[in-house]
Amino acid sequence: MNRHRPTRYFARSQVTLVRAVWMVVAAILAAMTVFPLFWMVSIAFKTSSEAFSPNLVPAAPTWENFSYVLTGVPFLRYMFNSLFVSATVTIVALFFHSMAGYALARLRFPGREMIFLAIFSTLLVSLPVIIVPLFIIVKAMGMLNSYAGLIVPAIFNAFGIFLLRQYYLSLPREIEEAAVIDGAGYWRIYWSVILPLSRPILSALTILFFLANWNAFLWPLTIVSDPDLWVVQVGIANFKGQYSASWNYIMAASAIVAVPMLVLFVIFQRQIMDSIKTSGLK
Repeated sequence: MNRHRPTRYFARSQVTLVRAVWMVVAAILAAMTVFPLFWMVSIAFKTSSEAFSPNLVPAAPTWENFSYVLTGVPFLRYMFNSLFVSATVTIVALFFHSMAGYALARLRFPGREMIFLAIFSTLLVSLPVIIVPLFIIVKAMGMLNSYAGLIVPAIFNAFGIFLLRQYYLSLPREIEEAAVIDGAGYWRIYWSVILPLSRPILSALTILFFLANWNAFLWPLTIVSDPDLWVVQVGIANFKGQYSASWNYIMAASAIVAVPMLVLFVIFQRQIMDSIKTSGLK
């Protein structure tokens, strides 16, 4: 028995060493993630003369930057535009994407796999590649400088359809078969059975869709020239051009924009963790 003790002690030391290394790596990555946020917040509380000082902690924190951003420019209007566009796109996209994902996962019809491959292939095409023809189409439809021009092109997202299809393929068919025996049709099965089971994955997609549209910049910049329809990212870009040296105002605006995302994540963090465990996103 004594001959095995050094071996066991050595094995435990190796495990402890590996854990310590991973903890150090995790701490470094966490510091790299948190530092830019801390730097942004620290500058947001500095005066213009202190903005480029090496001290991260401001000597005398001030709320003047936030007050100016909220009252000196129509920033609340920009936030309303972003909130309205992001919420509308998220709700409409989840509704249509869930129906498309259910049809591609459960219904059998000719060309189903080809349709799915065609939708999935659009993930290889980025927005800058199609922005010119998309702009021409939107202009021909009379949707320039309108909420429709901001919302309609952003609804389609192949990633959401793909993710929901893969999630629905993992659901047991016995649940649907029991609903069919009870006399339920496709719509009743989708609405009363599939959607309640989709809450974890829909919560995760809510965060992803809302965040993507909240941070959208290129398409709103291209499609809208009316300042009353600017979203927050376009507003911050214009704010930067107008006050190129006032980084304290820019960081204050960025901090305000980050707050809704933090609140949304806190609300849906449990559903996001459940979706990661149940949908295979590891």
